[in-house]
Order: sequence, then C-alpha cells, then structure tokens
Amino acid sequence: MSTIDLRPVEDADHDEIFEMMRDPEAVEMAAFTAQDPNDRAAFEAHLRKIRANPEVMFRVITCDGALVGTISSFVMEGDTEITYWVDRARWGQGVASRALKLFLPQVAVRPLFARAASDNVGSLRVLEMAGFRVVGSEVSYANGRGGPTEEAILTLPGGHDR
Repeated sequence: MSTIDLRPVEDADHDEIFEMMRDPEAVEMAAFTAQDPNDRAAFEAHLRKIRANPEVMFRVITCDGALVGTISSFVMEGDTEITYWVDRARWGQGVASRALKLFLPQVAVRPLFARAASDNVGSLRVLEMAGFRVVGSEVSYANGRGGPTEEAILTLPGGHDR
C-alpha cells in the first residue's frame, strides 16, 4: 500500500498545485472553484493570501513522496471548514480518505464543516466515511460549471455543537 503523508506547502509546490487545480474534469466535479482556473496571477495571489493567514492550515498531500493533492482548514463566517483537492489521476485510490484521516486530528475545532457539490458522490462518500453528516444544502453559482449548482453542507460533530 502507498504511503500517504501531509506536509506544509512550499513555494516549489505552486506549479504542481496550479496544474492539478486547472484540470477541466476536476474543476467541473469540484464545481466551486476559482473564477478562472487558468489565471496564474489570481492563483498566486490566492496562495499568498491563504499561506499568510494564521486561521488557515494548508497542507500538501503526498503519496510515496509525490505531491498528489492539497487539504486545508479555514474559517468562514465563524465556522471552521475543511476542503481538499486530489489529482484526478489518483481518484478512487483512497488518497482523500487517508489524507482526511491524517488531517482531522490536527484541527481541534468542532463542529467542523465541509461542502461538496451534491452530485460529487466520491467526495461525499469520503466525508461521510470520516464521520461527517449532511445537515443541509444550498444552491449557489459554481464557477466550475458556469451556473447554479446544489452544494451539500456537512458537519463533523463533537465538542460544543450548536
């Protein structure tokens, strides 16, 4: 079995992350993406912003030492959310599930939230296997699909739930 690890993002990772996050099929599946996944300047500005934010924990996912994705937590409107992106070539190999299992103990806040396009069955399954439960949904404009898309809202309970 391959070894999955997490490590802090380094400047040298930007090229690989950019390429992974502009894959057209992955962008469509993720739905809620950058306005223009091919805009390198916007990508770099976003990475600078999140890497400088102390409320963001941003990690690279590696498989046998090779960069295969990212995972992070961030605060939005008072709630701590997680998000991840796995290289499409690694979908269905358990990378996201194993990375999430490594990442969750590093995020002390509970409840913890996550979101995924409601038709992104793979991502929803990863989150549910980690203990997240769907608590609602909303329809929002999705850049990756160029239109309104239903998004499932999930929570990992624990601690002081609301």
